[in-house]
Amino acid sequence: MSSSLTADRVVIRFAGDSGDGMQLTGSQFTNTSAIIGNDVSTFPDFPAEIRAPAGTLPGVSGFQIQFGSVDIHTPGDAPDVLVAMNPAALKVNLGDLPRGATIVVNEDAFTETNLKKAGYEQNPLEDDSLQGFRLIKLPITTLTRTALEEVDLDTGSKDRCKNFFALGLMYWLYERPLEPTLAWLEQKFAKKPVLVEANARALKAGHAYAETVELFQGHCRVAPASHLPAGEYRQVTGNEATALGLTTACKQLGLPLFYGSYPITPASDLLHFLSRYKNFDVKTFQAEDEIAAVCAAIGASYAGNVGITGTSGPGVALKSEAIGLAVMVELPLVVVNVQRAGPSTGMPTKTEQADLLQALWGRNGESPVAVLAPATPADCFPMAIEAVRLAVEHMAPVMLLSDGYLANGAEPWRIPAESELPELTVRFARADGSPFEGYRHDPETLARPWAVPGTPGLEHRVGGLEKWDVTGNISYDPQNHQRMCELRAAKIARMRVPDQEVEGDPEGELLVVSWGGTYGAVLSAVEQLRREDGRRVGLAHLRYLNPFPKNLGEVLGKFERVLVPELNLGQLDTLLRARFLVETIGYPKIQGRPFKVAELVAKMREVLA
Repeated sequence: MSSSLTADRVVIRFAGDSGDGMQLTGSQFTNTSAIIGNDVSTFPDFPAEIRAPAGTLPGVSGFQIQFGSVDIHTPGDAPDVLVAMNPAALKVNLGDLPRGATIVVNEDAFTETNLKKAGYEQNPLEDDSLQGFRLIKLPITTLTRTALEEVDLDTGSKDRCKNFFALGLMYWLYERPLEPTLAWLEQKFAKKPVLVEANARALKAGHAYAETVELFQGHCRVAPASHLPAGEYRQVTGNEATALGLTTACKQLGLPLFYGSYPITPASDLLHFLSRYKNFDVKTFQAEDEIAAVCAAIGASYAGNVGITGTSGPGVALKSEAIGLAVMVELPLVVVNVQRAGPSTGMPTKTEQADLLQALWGRNGESPVAVLAPATPADCFPMAIEAVRLAVEHMAPVMLLSDGYLANGAEPWRIPAESELPELTVRFARADGSPFEGYRHDPETLARPWAVPGTPGLEHRVGGLEKWDVTGNISYDPQNHQRMCELRAAKIARMRVPDQEVEGDPEGELLVVSWGGTYGAVLSAVEQLRREDGRRVGLAHLRYLNPFPKNLGEVLGKFERVLVPELNLGQLDTLLRARFLVETIGYPKIQGRPFKVAELVAKMREVLA
């Protein structure tokens, strides 16, 4: 690598045991890259086991980041550089590397015991199995211990600093400043100065080592991105952006936010983030189970708060009866479903999009809810606001379908000015001396009055039994039941959602229809096909799945072929065929990993051929 080498984008993957600090290392590299102005996109990959045996394949944790001076939509298809802290990390990730990629390994970890745990019969650092790659073998553990000889820590604690030595290597290679990470260490370990010193020394030692021994034959320069609109940015994960969006929406409404939840991967961080916002009138409640969490949120909405609950697919299954209750009593409720691979416990740390049909119909009876889906980690912020808006405006449950890829991934987010935030309003019922009609519906939104309990003159019934239209009294009348079922369905269908936009060509040979976290990869593939092949291709990425945008049928009709890639076995594809009677081409993938740009480009070329 020459000293004058420049690149417009680079992909790095850090991999090691779950105790090696790979997520922390990747996060620090990401934060520093964002600070110096690169566009970034990340993909943390966690082991499902809480603590798999050290050195084994199931215990490997990874963090991939793509950073660059150009518009970055994905964490990248394949790493240019793999930093592998042990044999298991090398074995798990080697198949993703293109020939010519750089592999930096901690050769101290390639002991006979660790090689056996990883399933190696021979040491891959000593045979010919890594020919075609640029292999850099370093005794990272030994070098870290040497750098920390004067630090008053035991050997095990010193060894836990080796991730910062590796981080220092990468900082030198890509000309990243050390100061942001050093400042972070001062803040993180303010009460443990010895840990500040140890990690700072390891970071600086790695940086100095790379420079002194000329490992990489020079730097690789990645210029700041120039395409990002002017403004103040911060890095956010999807879960963090969702929490910020929910809090912002409730502040815009002037209402307290109540969040009832039970810990579940990958939604637990929502509870962690929201618990920090008590000064914004946010109340968080960790319930004893999923049912208690959603019922508490419904009770909070009944009391005049914005009731929100969050979970993943298995939790939605448990909450389903209570969500039906919210449909029946017609109260605002936001359900955040951070999807993961199923069924049952499935692969809890892997991403998937297989809860769409569950969101639409996973309850008993005719129980319609609105369904929205953010497209990127930063997009979780406006879509969370939109979920609250629709729930309050129409007095109905709204499900926000995030996923593990969005929840844990990160990208730059431009902090909006207060004037850029949507105006949200709420109207509570007031007593006027006449008998209160708790289920008289607004002619435009079909929302019923939101009556705060305890208000004199607004007494009315709530509960799961069918309501008589207008009065809300219990009813078993067959005609009234049909009328109320149709009314609750019409309430969702009438929701004001934007028309569907098409990126790329507005009409032509192929329309790719996607939703959720597939956006970045699909957009990159569409851009590549239009640029390299000159084909007339458009992208319709759906953020509104119930109701669909009013013009979606018209958009579908403007293209010769429609391709639907999704991380399930064809759920959106089935919906589009049934609703619009179009001949779609499904492209399902259900491997716990997001799409790669290359495989989407190949499929699109196949369809066009």
